[in-house]
Amino acid sequence: MLGLVKKPFVVAVEINISLVAVTVMGLMSRLWGLSYPRAVVFDEVYYGQFVSLYMKRIFFVDDSGPPFGHMLLALGGYLGGFDGNFLWNRIGAEYSMNVPVWSLRLLPALAGALCVPLAYQILIELHFSHCAALGAALLILLENSLITQSRFMLLESILIFFILLAVLSYLKFYNLQRHSSFSGSWWFWLLLTGVACSCAVGVKYMGLFTYMLLLAVAGLHFWHMIGDQNFSNVSLVYHFLARGLALILIPVTMYLSFFYVHLTLLYRSGPHDQIMTSAFQASLEGGLARITQGQPLEVAYGSQITLRNVLGKPVQCWLHSHTNTYPIRYENGRGSSHQQQVTCYPFKDVNNWWIVKDPGMQQLVVSNPPRPVRHGHIVQLVHGITTRYLNTHDVAAPISPHSQEVSCYIDYNISMPAQNLWRVEIVNRESDTDLWKTILSEVRFVHVNTSAVLKASGFIGASLPEWGYRQLEVVGEKLSKGYHQSMVWNVEEHRYGKSQEQKDREVELHSPTQMDISENLSFMAKFTELQWKILTLKNEDTEHKYSSSPLDWITMDTNIAYWLHPTSGAQIHLLGNVVTWASADVAALIYTSLSLWYLIRRRRKIYDIPEDAWQLWVSAGGICLGGWAVNYLPFFLMEKTLFLYHYLPALTFQILLIPVVLQHLGNHLCRPPLLKSMFSALVIAWFSSIYLVYCTFSPVTYGEPSLSVPELKDLRWKDSWNILIRKQ
Repeated sequence: MLGLVKKPFVVAVEINISLVAVTVMGLMSRLWGLSYPRAVVFDEVYYGQFVSLYMKRIFFVDDSGPPFGHMLLALGGYLGGFDGNFLWNRIGAEYSMNVPVWSLRLLPALAGALCVPLAYQILIELHFSHCAALGAALLILLENSLITQSRFMLLESILIFFILLAVLSYLKFYNLQRHSSFSGSWWFWLLLTGVACSCAVGVKYMGLFTYMLLLAVAGLHFWHMIGDQNFSNVSLVYHFLARGLALILIPVTMYLSFFYVHLTLLYRSGPHDQIMTSAFQASLEGGLARITQGQPLEVAYGSQITLRNVLGKPVQCWLHSHTNTYPIRYENGRGSSHQQQVTCYPFKDVNNWWIVKDPGMQQLVVSNPPRPVRHGHIVQLVHGITTRYLNTHDVAAPISPHSQEVSCYIDYNISMPAQNLWRVEIVNRESDTDLWKTILSEVRFVHVNTSAVLKASGFIGASLPEWGYRQLEVVGEKLSKGYHQSMVWNVEEHRYGKSQEQKDREVELHSPTQMDISENLSFMAKFTELQWKILTLKNEDTEHKYSSSPLDWITMDTNIAYWLHPTSGAQIHLLGNVVTWASADVAALIYTSLSLWYLIRRRRKIYDIPEDAWQLWVSAGGICLGGWAVNYLPFFLMEKTLFLYHYLPALTFQILLIPVVLQHLGNHLCRPPLLKSMFSALVIAWFSSIYLVYCTFSPVTYGEPSLSVPELKDLRWKDSWNILIRKQ
């Protein structure tokens, strides 16, 4: 024991000075002057609204993607003590003192800074030299567009960080495969790959492109393992299950967890929850929950109800009627029934109330005990205020002439008898004996006489003329195949009617035993609905001043003005390093051309480079050029407003390709000493030009110093760039 004490404990630590240096430089370039400008910069006006809603625990829906990125931005606000009180209504608006600007911008800046060492590590794991890895890190470090995007409360830098982390983790896992399968580090990097992929997808759906790429690469590697006789059948099964766990099960679980945290945090009602179903709204604190709390669950004969259309497009609306009738003749000369109008009204109103009546009885009150309505039952719907019956007949609807007009029946003593029987069909029933339930049941009303289905007209702009007060059209749809949501309704407000007299009925307010609707809506039900809304909810895409097409991106024929000082010429633009962008395009072209040349030559049994160099070339191209392709080409298929920043993930992969191509050219095509010396000199000159361009455009990258009008004009290297110049 004493012998051990005589010997000192020694800990040997290896420090990669190059890696430490580029990491420090990355932090300095992204964190320097982070609070400047203390004003709303471009899309901060968009993301800031969601941060405020998180701080106030108010529910919202963002159709641009999942909630994880928003939660990270909100975490920055939470750490800075932000209370959510700021009006995000204008780009350039000065932040009030309660807004922790540095804290809100910190996480995107850190993510952007860490992309620099990640680029270095990726090249090392691809088995390229430290010189090539250092070049990749410096290219990311000096890329003006990546600096600009990471210094503000935006999501692209966070997305790129998780994308690069996923790639690095998979490469480390794959390199350990040969000699350390199922070791602790092997499991760590494999699991981290899945975690990083799920985080990338959770920030923006663009992360799905890289996730699919890594799944394809992992599948290809496993396919090669199947052909390797060194692996037993049992070992292959273990490897397959491990990859399935880490690359599929964990990402799916984490993706669900993002929504679980999101829905747990945002428990209060707000303006965004109106697009959700009544059941979802009732699960939120305040809003509809204050109305629905205490309602009876089961709809019975005599129930007083409001019926909300499930579709909720173009706006949410409720089945409605009023004393006005359809005009005898429409503007186009067609005749109508001249019955009482039935519409879908986008506001809560006393005329939205209907009474569920048993056709075989005259009473309009709930019996004791109540007689519940089930799937398949025949009912009549009586308008609460006018006491007229919901009716349809073979008369063309006012706007949708191929559908039937829906009305409340008025007996004119003519040959048009009432046809007011409706069959209740519960769409989301579990059995054919299901009860009709408040909020939870989604119901179709099928007309007994004509089999037409009650529907809120799906035509764009299908609102009635002035005689119908511009309310939305309701029709009887004859072609009722399927369950389109415009044909589906749910009971939102509900009470048991007890007053037979009409005057008493109009003021009836009955509150039976409490019933908490939220307990009937599971997390998976809420997740499914919210996910569907995110995927299908589309804001009207309008042409933006700085929108662009994917073809503009590769040559950087466009820019985005992010911020302009209100008095001076100081401004911030999303502009890339011109030399880097051009070099990335050239590198992609060289790689593609050389690869085709090598493939043709190899087909002829001519091997220009050693086999290990060829495998290195192919694997690097699969990651770098493949990453560029999967993050760029899908935008040609998207019908949405696109901006230059959408190209940044693809650009990052393309930048990583530059040192790959340079090292390959230096090692295999510039072998003579003189040629190698000339090549090295050209690389140094080229890199010096990148640094010079970085310095030239740094005033519009960081927003300072302020430039004069001639200096701003000198920065307009392309006529398509919109550099802002104040009129003197």
